[in-house]
Amino acid sequence: MIKKNVVVIGGGAAGFMAAITCASQNSDLNVSIIERHSRFLSKVKVSGGGRCNVTNDCIAVPELLKHYPRGEKGLLNVFARFAVADTIAWYNSRGVSLKTEADGRMFPQSNSSDTIIECLNEAARNSGVKLCDSISVKEILTVDGKFLLKTNRNDLEADYLVIACGGFPKMEQYDFIKRLGHTAKEPVPSLFTFNIPDKEIHKLSGVSFKNVEVRIPSVRQKHQGAILITHWGLSGPAILKTSAWAARELFDCNYEFEICVNWLNLTEEQTRELLKKEFLEKSKTKITNVKISNLPSNFWQYLLYRANIFAEKLCAEIGKLDLNKLVQLLYRCTFEVKGKSTFKEEFVTAGGIPLNEVDMKTMQSKKVPRLFFAGEILDIDGVTGGFNFQAAWSTGWLAGNSIATQMG
Repeated sequence: MIKKNVVVIGGGAAGFMAAITCASQNSDLNVSIIERHSRFLSKVKVSGGGRCNVTNDCIAVPELLKHYPRGEKGLLNVFARFAVADTIAWYNSRGVSLKTEADGRMFPQSNSSDTIIECLNEAARNSGVKLCDSISVKEILTVDGKFLLKTNRNDLEADYLVIACGGFPKMEQYDFIKRLGHTAKEPVPSLFTFNIPDKEIHKLSGVSFKNVEVRIPSVRQKHQGAILITHWGLSGPAILKTSAWAARELFDCNYEFEICVNWLNLTEEQTRELLKKEFLEKSKTKITNVKISNLPSNFWQYLLYRANIFAEKLCAEIGKLDLNKLVQLLYRCTFEVKGKSTFKEEFVTAGGIPLNEVDMKTMQSKKVPRLFFAGEILDIDGVTGGFNFQAAWSTGWLAGNSIATQMG
């Protein structure tokens, strides 16, 4: 019996999962991964600061779906087959145990992305997957029911094709897929930090807050979480979550907008009562020495500066006007955002192949038989915390499983 060829374009998380699943479940298939770069799994390598944020301890599928600004409906069918518990079990069965941190993120016990890379490479070798690097696809043709891939090297022939090459930052990079009859939603950045041209806030670089509320009034977005002041503006989970959910709207306004931060995550009235209580109890204390909740001292000085309140003033001397200024700075502190910065090396895009062009129960194209998609090439993206990798593992597994069991 002549074995059929499966070619997976993309040597990342989704591509490896698709290839390993396909090859390990059906020995009558020749499975290859082709990667345009010289290194495989490069995004896995840098994820989580080199520790690899494999997934998130969000076991219940309805709760898991809430972390995807785009793709939630389509992922329901995917996660019904392979979700977080399956990812944990998959790695455990291959000798890799994962640990859960306080915020739900899951990492290998070794705290090293190399553990995940070695696991995937070993699984690929054991299942007979062929790895081919430095091969870029120029064009894909369909000839006599097969795929002919024109590359920078030799032409490749495939009976089944999985496109798992990640998200592209430019629309024209989807042309080789569009020529097959698919469309693509314009890619825009997701998961980025906010640049704020306020030199005084830059001086507080490194100051963090565990639980604040971030709002962008113009796009009606509101999210909670930790926040970090940086030397260029604001970062941290709350900012990244906001950037993901408002990705397209912020792109449309050229990343110039107003952001409001509720530093204490209290209501306006609760904030007012807290300040009045502190000032009353410490009436003879200088305002600069007051400790409000868990606010860092240098941040409190920044608020006094913005409120134009003399630091040596006694709490008893704080009038209604000054009190109102401080309440507003704590409850609705506004900043003008002028641009963005990519979140480390973990570039994520919103956009890609529309999910209505894909059978999300198999990951097979609705337009081209035997063509499958997995990972960020699809119009799916999650917030930070392991959710993008989970979508990659799940869609990759489903694509590989579908070829092996239904098409092989």
